[in-house]
Amino acid sequence: MSNYDARVDAYIAKSPDFAQPVLNHVRTLVHEVCPETIETLKWGMPHFEYKGLMCGFAAFKNHCSFGFWKTALLQDPHGVLKGHESTAMGSFGKLLSLKDLPSDKILKALIKDAMRLNDDGIKVAMGSRKSGSIKDDISEPDYFTKALSEDAEAAATWKHFAPSHRREYLEWITEAKTEATRTKRVIKTLELLREKKQRHWKYQ
Repeated sequence: MSNYDARVDAYIAKSPDFAQPVLNHVRTLVHEVCPETIETLKWGMPHFEYKGLMCGFAAFKNHCSFGFWKTALLQDPHGVLKGHESTAMGSFGKLLSLKDLPSDKILKALIKDAMRLNDDGIKVAMGSRKSGSIKDDISEPDYFTKALSEDAEAAATWKHFAPSHRREYLEWITEAKTEATRTKRVIKTLELLREKKQRHWKYQ
């Protein structure tokens, strides 16, 4: 059990009831296919390492996700990998139950292929990452920069945040469908920044 991380147990336990069977299932499959994998938390979410980052999952209020770090390079003969750009969507879109996952056979093949990529030391070219990985830099919208300029305490936290932590907030804000939702997310972001909290602080 040395490759298991108690923080991942806690993350799953705190996740919504519908998500727990999905997260437990993919966790079991990853360890079954890759016994050498090591669990960890990155960006507040569980990840599996094997000679580098390999895959990870996340739970949200209304869906969960499972994604590979090098989705763009995986062999996908069954066409199950999605083209979502958000890390919240993972490599298979929004998952609401086990039925939304590909078959175990397909998932195991993808995990083996992800292992192969790491075995071979193959890197993902800048700008070519798909879902399941952290996106490259996102431009900071002018409206958010202005909001920060009016909140010194939040701006101070933002200045010292790692790029990955900034991305999590910027993705959440810029993916808002309406201006009203975007405004609410900006306000919430400033509130959390004043408290020096990362986007997914609840899972840390």
